[in-house]
Amino acid sequence: MSRLTSLSGPIKTGLIAASIAVLLVIVGIIKGAVPANPLSIVLALLISAVSWFLVVWAIATAARDVEKDLADAVDEADPTLESSSSSK
Repeated sequence: MSRLTSLSGPIKTGLIAASIAVLLVIVGIIKGAVPANPLSIVLALLISAVSWFLVVWAIATAARDVEKDLADAVDEADPTLESSSSSK
């Protein structure tokens, strides 16, 4: 459990998306959308899990970086702007 808490937010969301992708592939395998060949099953699992992990991880990382940049911009903003907006 401590390993999971030490992971960053984007990695956690990527792992959640990969898990959902694996579940959807399993449903597809059960419904017969994937051939019963073991190599096809492994490839379907790997391609879906890795691709969804990378997409969600990239989006979450970009969102985190934008939020950090916005917070840094507010910290560096003109102090007179902050005092005038808080006095209203």
